[in-house]
Formats: sequence, C-alpha cells, structure tokens
Amino acid sequence: MRIDEYPDREERRDAVDQNLIRFIFDAGFMPVLVPNSMVEVGGKGESPYLKVFDLGAVGNLERFIRDVDPVGVVLSGGNDIGSCPDRDITEQVLLRYALKHKLPALGLCRGMQMMGVFSGVELTGVSGHIRTRHELVGEINRDVNSYHNQGLTGCPDGFRVLATAEDGGIEAIRSGTLNWEGWMWHPERENPFNQADIKQFQKLFS
Repeated sequence: MRIDEYPDREERRDAVDQNLIRFIFDAGFMPVLVPNSMVEVGGKGESPYLKVFDLGAVGNLERFIRDVDPVGVVLSGGNDIGSCPDRDITEQVLLRYALKHKLPALGLCRGMQMMGVFSGVELTGVSGHIRTRHELVGEINRDVNSYHNQGLTGCPDGFRVLATAEDGGIEAIRSGTLNWEGWMWHPERENPFNQADIKQFQKLFS
C-alpha cells in the first residue's frame, strides 16, 4: 500500500485507493491488504534478490504472507521508489515470495517500476506522463491513463515489452518464465473499469 505521512499528527498511514479494491473484487478475487509496518529498516540483507535496499528484519512480514497463503501479488501505485524504504522492502519481500512459490504478480505504475528494479533495471525521469492519457503501441493498442514521473530505463532480463507510449517509454511488460506483468497505467482509475483490464487480470491470476 501507499504510505502517507502526516507530521502534524505524528502519523504514517498505509493507504490504497478503494477503487483498486473494487477492481479486484470485480475480477473475482478477494484482496488482502499488506501493511508496511512489519519490517524493520536498517538491517543488512543476504538475499540476492534484494538488490537495491538493505533488508531489515522481515520475519513478521514473512509469517503474515505464509498465513495469508496468497494466490498472487498485486503491487499498487503511489510513492516514488526510495522515498519509503519500509514499503520498498515490503514489496521486494512480496516479490521474492511470489518468485519462490511461482505465484502470479501484477505491478501497477510504481508496482511495475518495483518489478523492474527487483529484476535489475534502473529508473529514469520521464515527462509528459502525469495526469494525462496516451495511446499504447505494441501487443496492447488502446488509450490509457498516465500518472507517473519515472519509468524503466530498459526491459528487464527475461521480460518482453507488451506496449510502449508514443515517446517510446515502456508501458507494459511480461515475464517469459513467470506469470508476472507490469502495467504503467492505473486500471482502478478508469470509470467504468476497462473490461480488457478485468479480463487480463483474470487471465493472469486464474
């Protein structure tokens, strides 16, 4: 979930757009929200998959995930990578779990960026992609929303590009060996939801 900070109240809150919950329900699945407060930032990690951020104590989070026994992982949007290390670690632990157990995973906007970072790709700043719409080119050809100021510098190893924007920016990726996809648009922000997104979500997680 996104982390929102309220210094005047001395609060850090996990949050998610209610429409994302509705989108997942409409696709026929039960979302379980994963808090970012189950990790301790600052420890040194040993996992070869955590390539960017130090891995702190994550035992509570790992137990939580095992108890939930998810059928897949969805990484939502919000927060730039690097701005909230506890969220960064939480998401990398989720992806590590999905990798280990061969679960499907979908990264939305920042979630696709994290999928790329997890797979060894760096981020770069982009312009003209905030609060706008643009056409996709590639295996996916349609109009989508856009709310991001960072993008992937290239396609991660083992993935292929499903779609780019008119400026060549990578907008969707799919793993060749895992049931993982990344979409840079926000399906939950379409009103009504685009049935193509619903059907692809169902295909990915079924």
